[in-house]
Amino acid sequence: MTFEKVYQYNFPTTIRFGSGASKELGDYLLKNNLSNPLIVTDATVTELSFFKEIIADLKKKNISAEVFNNIHKNPVKSDVYKGTDVYDATNRNAIIGIGGGAALDVARAIVLRVNHREDLFKYDDLIGGDIYVTNDVPHFITIPTTAGTGSEVGRSAIIADDETHQKKILFSPKLLAKIVFADPILTMELPPHITAATGMDALTHNMEAYLAKMPHPMCEGIALEGISLINESLEKAVNKPDLESRSKMLIASLMGAVAFQKGLGVVHSLAHPLSSMLDTHHGLANAINIPYGMEFNIAGFEYKFARIAQTLGLKKETGNAVVDYLFELNSKIKIPHHLRDIGVKEEHIDALAGLAIADFAHPNNPKPVSQENFRDLYLKAL
Repeated sequence: MTFEKVYQYNFPTTIRFGSGASKELGDYLLKNNLSNPLIVTDATVTELSFFKEIIADLKKKNISAEVFNNIHKNPVKSDVYKGTDVYDATNRNAIIGIGGGAALDVARAIVLRVNHREDLFKYDDLIGGDIYVTNDVPHFITIPTTAGTGSEVGRSAIIADDETHQKKILFSPKLLAKIVFADPILTMELPPHITAATGMDALTHNMEAYLAKMPHPMCEGIALEGISLINESLEKAVNKPDLESRSKMLIASLMGAVAFQKGLGVVHSLAHPLSSMLDTHHGLANAINIPYGMEFNIAGFEYKFARIAQTLGLKKETGNAVVDYLFELNSKIKIPHHLRDIGVKEEHIDALAGLAIADFAHPNNPKPVSQENFRDLYLKAL
């Protein structure tokens, strides 16, 4: 596979993948009579040269783009309400999410809220709220700028309650983007620490999807290939990036999000409370916790860990070898091994464990996880 041209994949939606794919946005909007889009992104992205080029190109094509970038690094309900107010006040007719997981989650939640005006968390998938997603939604386009969450191909948005910090999941097939412009060039200037954290997020998605208890052979195949691509490219993408490593990471990230429709697990339930309570970057939270969560899962699932070890090309095809690999990979990309290194204190543990047990991800873990298990895992990682 070469990375200098644009390919089209129709799975699970239309994906334009390759160098320069993002330059197709303006013509796509014109072709679909979408002349008044709302662009949802974050404040950092709006300062980058590629974003300014996108805006200039749209202006040249007489497309009036409104930009909303008032979002938290770990998005909350009020972000979605503010963005919807901007959509209404400026008479938009489409939504474009440009950025990493936070921007794409807020964009997708605004897509939902435009024509579904009851309390946002009425649509929480964990309480069956998806049945209330019945109205049409605006035309939705995504452009990822990190290789991590894979939110560009997702059908759900994770949004936290402003007060309780509990994360809710908004889900509907209607929330799938109509088209994705996945352009690895947009990830080339990501700083190493963001590349590392988002890359480990993608690895966590693929590993947890492969292990998740729901049987889904198609997702498992995708997850194993995603693991393989990340193994080939993450260290280089962090320490000496080139187009090939960035492209492999971007497609592996996208694959992880396709695979995790099978489910996630204990690592994400450890990570989510760190983000909502302590504002830890989601990818970094996953990166630190993944060796400990994987070690917890080994017993009873040795055959699955042997397959992961084979995929990684490890000499020993064991779960412990996979855990050692994860610690070594974190060292190579300068991710700390302990939660204390990112400001977590022992007095946080009980509250974190309380949020973790209420999280939506661990019911799909291959083995049950209790609140005491979460407490022990946090202490071990501390």
